[in-house]
This record gives sequence, structure tokens and C-alpha cells, in this order.
Amino acid sequence: MNFSDLECKAAGIRLQILETALNAGKGHVPPAFSWVEIAVALFYGGILRFKPEEPRWPERDRFILSKGHGCLTLYVILADLGFFPKSELDRFGGDGSLLAGHPDIAIPGVEIVSGSLGHGLGIGAGLALAAKMDGQDWLVFTLLGDGECNEGSIWEAAMFASHHKLSNLVAIIDRNHLGATDFTENFVSLEPLALRWQSFGWEVVTVDGHSFSQLLEAFSNVRRRTSQQPLVVIANTIKGKGVSFMEGSPLWHHRLPKGQEVQIALQELRSRQEQIHEQTSVTGRL
Repeated sequence: MNFSDLECKAAGIRLQILETALNAGKGHVPPAFSWVEIAVALFYGGILRFKPEEPRWPERDRFILSKGHGCLTLYVILADLGFFPKSELDRFGGDGSLLAGHPDIAIPGVEIVSGSLGHGLGIGAGLALAAKMDGQDWLVFTLLGDGECNEGSIWEAAMFASHHKLSNLVAIIDRNHLGATDFTENFVSLEPLALRWQSFGWEVVTVDGHSFSQLLEAFSNVRRRTSQQPLVVIANTIKGKGVSFMEGSPLWHHRLPKGQEVQIALQELRSRQEQIHEQTSVTGRL
């Protein structure tokens, strides 16, 4: 996909995330919105290696969503790619549904159960070490929330990964500067975040987490890296990206729009989708 195609895909995914949550009456929408471009770059930008028709394909790359509450992004993408029927999105969060409020390994395309924060990087490091020991060339990508980087388990895993030279491990931090109730810097400061990861022996790249050009550049050489260090991509994002009253607000974590908010949110997302379609059409005619 070119950048216009990726932008269009991201806009459609945001709209589907909100529609899915509204239909279910539940779901963490703002934390899902913040990593949409990251997910689209990975799954549609030629970075991840996978087979929807064979979810447990042994040579697949392992993608781990450590911030499990942002699962709606993953669910919408997996359905779009054909890992499971799109009709499952209509049953999200319902009694007996395949798709629960946090990821589960019963879902095709999901590698681990995640919900309790702080575990994804440790699991990812273990998988990466296993791949190294077995002589396998698949990679492990782990998406972390910045709030969960307060957890000691994250830094234990970071030390473990650099000690074992897990160059096949890529951590991505959704750096939206917000936890569940407040800005991250107000309860436990993470900055200087890049220097902290460097001090733990990681190669660090910082990008705009909503820029496909920067994201794809950061991921483009992951299979050809000569460094023995694990890689962390700090992706600066906006929580609630795409809906004006959600963006960057500590009030919006697991709340859903109500009343007039619903129409405003849907209109903004649809307008963005239409804008991208128009820009693409104009570009195609030039």
C-alpha cells in the first residue's frame, strides 16, 4: 500500500472501532485510536509476516499487544484481513462472544492473553530468545502502553533482552502521555524515556506515531539490522486521535460518547475518511 492507501485504511479502522464499541456499549476507544497508524503500518505496510488462513503458521512474526485494553484496533484489523469473519465484530463483548474486552489466545491472530499490564515485553523477550536458540528468523513485535512502562516487570524484561542480545525483538511504545486517569508525567515521570531505554542497552528510535513515512522508515530495516541490541520505537501519539473532544484528554480512557457526542464523533471520523478519498482522487487525476 502507498501512503494514501494506508491513510485511508487507518480512517476506516477508526470508524469501525467506534461503531463496534457503540454497538456493544463498551470498549476502550481512545487507547485504541492512539495506535491505529502503528498497527496499520505493521499489518498493511509489509512489515509483519503472517498468513490469515494459517494463524499458527510456524514462520509467522509474533505480534504481542501488551496494552490489551486497546484491543479493538487489533480486532478490527484481524477481521479485515480475514483471520475471522467480520460478523464477529457485531458480537464484541457479548455473552459467549469470540471477542472479549481483552485479547485471548482463542482469537485467531492473537498470541497471548493480555489485560494485566506489564507482561507483554517479558513474554516477547522469552519468545525472541526461543527463536534465537532454535535458529528461527521470525521476529517479535510488542506494543506497550507508556503508562505500563512504570511497571518493574518492563524494566526487568528490558535488562533480560539486552543481556541476551535479542536483536529479533522490537518494542513499540504508544507514547500518548496519558494513563487511565491522568498524564503520565503527573504520577510517575517517564522522561527522559529514550535515554532510559538506551541506558538499558537498547537501540532507540523516536517517531511521530501518526506518520506512516516515519513509522515505515523505523521498521524498514528490522530484518537487516546488524546491531545485536533489541530495538525500541518510541511512537509519539495522541490518545483519542481522530475525535476532537477525546484527543489528549485525561477524561477519555474507557468512556463512550453519549447523546450529541456520538454524532459529533461519527461525523468527524466520516469527514476524515471522505477527505482522504477526495485527496486520493485528486492526486490520481494529476
